[in-house]
Amino acid sequence: MQMRTEQALREYLKLQLRVPVFARLGPLASALDFVATAAPGVREILTVGKVCAEVRDSIEGRADWDLVVVDAAATGHIVSQLDSPRAIQDLVAVGPVRQQTEWMLELLADRKTTALHVVTTPEEMPVNETIALVRQARTELVVPFGSVIVNRVLPEPFTKGDEPVFEALLASPARDVLEADVGAGAGDVLEATRLAVSMRRSRAGHLARLRSELDVPLVYLPYLFVRDSGLRVTRMVADHLAAELGL
Repeated sequence: MQMRTEQALREYLKLQLRVPVFARLGPLASALDFVATAAPGVREILTVGKVCAEVRDSIEGRADWDLVVVDAAATGHIVSQLDSPRAIQDLVAVGPVRQQTEWMLELLADRKTTALHVVTTPEEMPVNETIALVRQARTELVVPFGSVIVNRVLPEPFTKGDEPVFEALLASPARDVLEADVGAGAGDVLEATRLAVSMRRSRAGHLARLRSELDVPLVYLPYLFVRDSGLRVTRMVADHLAAELGL
């Protein structure tokens, strides 16, 4: 499902405060926008609260989810989003809102139930953001940390010992002979392989930096040379992820 602030507020008013909402929220939504600019965590608590409610309902048998996976906010927003229950507690001392943030914090802090996984790619800026996020999350959040999932990791097509053979195939006359035997596209395949090797080795340093600066489990997902969406690629990613996790 896709979380929307107004829909989450509508559901909260209906279930928690017993307020019937038949039309669009209108002025109430505008009031929420006004309050959210002054009170940290107000807008975020609606989304986090909806996720926590789904998890709690599953635990207590009121929902049929086996696992709740949240595609959370971007790096710059995820900490404030997950910290919103604590931020609300700093604002509200008593009452139903305070009680609800208490069970949310308990759920978020439960290692048997919740884990924060960070997805990154082996490039300079994503790696820098990942290192900063992991350190910030560990110091500011109660949410247990899971792992760093490194996506789009290019494979190494051959070993160092195979490199002289590969370079020989790239040069004439070996390349000409290969294209004559296999076809004109053989040369393009060799050039594409050389590009992949160059990209792989340029990104290896970023992977090494993740390993050296973060004492967390790293999970690697390969670069899939297929289209970026659809059921087929989802299954491929799931299979590779399961293999990495030993499932």
